[in-house]
Amino acid sequence: MDQIARTLDPAKFRDPLVTAGGDNRATVALRALETLWFNTGTLCNLTCRNCYIESSPRNDRLAYLTATEVETYLDEITRDRLPTRLIGFTGGEPFMNPAIIAMLRAVLSRGLDALVLTNAMKPLRKLRSDLLTLRQRYGDRLTIRVSIDHYDSAIHEQERGRRSWAPALDGLIWLARNGFRIDVAGRRFTGETEASLRQGFAALFAAHDIPVDAHDPVRLMLFPEMEPERDVPEITTGCWAILHRSADDVMCSGARMVVKRRHAASPVVLACTLLAYDPRFEMGTTLAGAAAPVSLNHPFCASFCVLGGASCSR
Repeated sequence: MDQIARTLDPAKFRDPLVTAGGDNRATVALRALETLWFNTGTLCNLTCRNCYIESSPRNDRLAYLTATEVETYLDEITRDRLPTRLIGFTGGEPFMNPAIIAMLRAVLSRGLDALVLTNAMKPLRKLRSDLLTLRQRYGDRLTIRVSIDHYDSAIHEQERGRRSWAPALDGLIWLARNGFRIDVAGRRFTGETEASLRQGFAALFAAHDIPVDAHDPVRLMLFPEMEPERDVPEITTGCWAILHRSADDVMCSGARMVVKRRHAASPVVLACTLLAYDPRFEMGTTLAGAAAPVSLNHPFCASFCVLGGASCSR
């Protein structure tokens, strides 16, 4: 019975304007493009049990972006005087992309802040010298966010695979010892309270002298689980008042993401970092063309953003 109750109603998330119940679906206007994300490619050195984007050593559905392609969008930010201050890099594992250092240098040299999401394992280790150079030149304008799914090594490895804990912790410690601005991303999949999770991470950080405040929701982000087949409510225009939230609270009010699909001639801009494979959320090839409102027409809109209260940005 529990499995039946959890299965997504196939009538939901079909019409971009109207929910299955006939109510007006909520939309989110772009308040300002504060954060631009680049998915550097879906290849990863790990195959995690519940990766929302299915990254793995074999998944190249999103191809490696080039530094030139990234610079095209940075040029558009400059030309159109967009209010963008933060450039994020996600994957896959961004440090597997051969152009990641050039991309970071292009961002930081323009006075923008950079954020990289990483598992801090072997791909990062190979680039330690280059990263130290960036750190010495640009300081805290470069943030490295390390994915540590849980403070318990066994639970972390249930998600990320055997022998994934020690290299990730080693990478996190190296970043801390070398003065990098670091954040950590964990997950809420064990049923623990948020307070319990933060206390567990605080003990881990204290044990290894890692300067991350586990009680700061930005320095330690705890992401809700994303299961596209799990039943969640659709978000209507009336939900904002019911939930005491605003459309301006949702990630797509201030962010977009650039991806390049395998065999595609050029990158495209998406409404959201979480919906890389859904063509309904493609918004053209330029930032100017991606300013339209976003219809909350996907289960992740509810489970992660509106009800989960999460955001990939700071």
